[in-house]
Amino acid sequence: MNSPETAVICSAKGCRAAAVWVLAWNNPKLHTPERRKTWLACDEHREHLSNFLALRGFLKDVVTLEEWENRSG
Repeated sequence: MNSPETAVICSAKGCRAAAVWVLAWNNPKLHTPERRKTWLACDEHREHLSNFLALRGFLKDVVTLEEWENRSG
C-alpha cells in the first residue's frame, strides 16, 4: 500500500495518525453534483468527521483508503 514516505495522515485537526478511511463529500452550493472532495480519517476520527459532514448534508461516501485507491487507479 503506502510506504512510510508517502503515508497519508488523518485530516482531523492535530491528528498525525495514519489514515485508514476516505470520506468523499460535496458542498452542493459550491461544487457540481459529480465532484468529490475528500477528507482522510484514522479509525479514531472516522465517526466524528463523518458526522460533521453528514450533519451539513455533504457526506457522499465512506470507504477504506485501499478501496478508494483501487477505484482511482
